[in-house]
Order: sequence, then C-alpha cells, then structure tokens
Amino acid sequence: MDVLGRIRGGLVVSCQPVPGGALDRPGIVAAFAQAALDGGAVGLRIEGLANLAAVRAVTDAPVIGLIKVDRDDTPVRITPLVEHVQGLIAGGADIVAVDATDRIRPVPLPDLLAAIRAGGALAMADCATAADGQAAQALGFDILGSTMAGYTGGPVPEGPDLGLVRALAATGGFVVAEGRYQAPAQAAQAIAAGASAVVAGSAITRPEHVTAWFAEAIRSAGAARSGAAR
Repeated sequence: MDVLGRIRGGLVVSCQPVPGGALDRPGIVAAFAQAALDGGAVGLRIEGLANLAAVRAVTDAPVIGLIKVDRDDTPVRITPLVEHVQGLIAGGADIVAVDATDRIRPVPLPDLLAAIRAGGALAMADCATAADGQAAQALGFDILGSTMAGYTGGPVPEGPDLGLVRALAATGGFVVAEGRYQAPAQAAQAIAAGASAVVAGSAITRPEHVTAWFAEAIRSAGAARSGAAR
C-alpha cells in the first residue's frame, strides 16, 4: 500500500475527542472516522490503542497512530517510548507520529525511529520549528508535520503556522500541515504553502470546541451591541 500516495493532496482527520468528554469512547471514535471518510477524508489520525483497534475494525484507510501520555520527567507527550511505537504498529497504524521537538525526552529520537523502521511503519515527526524538521529529515523521517507549532511554550496562537509549513516544505520532504486548522480556507492556504496533506481535528471531531467558538462569538457580539446602545 502506497500510504503517502493515498494521503497526498488530501485531508486527514484527527479523530481525538476531548479526553474524558461525552464522546471519548472507542466506538464513537470509530464512527467519527467513518463519517470523516464518507465526507472525503483520505486518512485518519488516531490516539490510543483502544481507539486504534476500534477504527481498524471498520476501515483500512491510512492511519497515523500516536499515544499521548503525561510524564513528570519530560514535556514530550506524543509517543515518547519504544513500547508505544511497538503497540501502535501491532495495532495496525500505517504511520507512527512522535514528538520531534528539541526537548528533554525519555528515549532518544533515533531510537524511536529505529523502532518504527523495525516494525515496518512510516515515521512522522511532529515538529515545532524549522530546525526540528531539518533534524528529523536528516534522521530519515518520512513525514514532517507542523503539529507542535505553538505548543512548546508561551501563548498558543489562534491560527495555524503557515510559515512553518513553508519552511518544512523547503526541505523537499513530505509535509503534513497540522495545528489549529479550523476552516477550509486555512487548509487550502496550507496546500498553497507547500503542504503535501492537511490534518484537521477539533473543527470536525470536537463539537465542544466548535460550540464554544460559536457561543463566545455570540456573547462578544451581544456585549458589543449592549455597549453601543448605552
């Protein structure tokens, strides 16, 4: 299966419900995945072994797998351990995503890449900076993602980091734009900036977030109207 060929030029939907939320159940994640594919998605990004198993039971579409954990010894949350890599590959992930940022980590990045290679999957580097991408490409990662842009310190920006997409694309690698893509126009901008594919998540599979966007916009508009009427 030419996984990169199947996702090139398309939308990958990240089916990651709000942790502990009303939709945080493997069966619902699988239903989201099917709905996304029915809508034209070409691939999926799935977190957790139980969710991966549920999704694999209903589709053979390309899956980017990851595991998120919080640890006291590192700020790295995305697939930090070799055992995570092995579990994801055993569960059917075609691509394994790992945090590729330049931060303290429990396992060196080359060791994670070696485990991905040993399992026969493709490797995705979730990057925060152009330097992360250059380092990951030098190691031999198959995919460079802008996933971590804005999430390694300081205020989180409102919109996606198209500048990072352009910088990653300049390496000549396969680039996946990810992180705060909340509207179709932004996804189109990412492709124009050189992305090979785009991941969208919250705007599709986290109705809590989308509802909050609408609710806040209405509250702000109401407050502005009330202020103007005084």
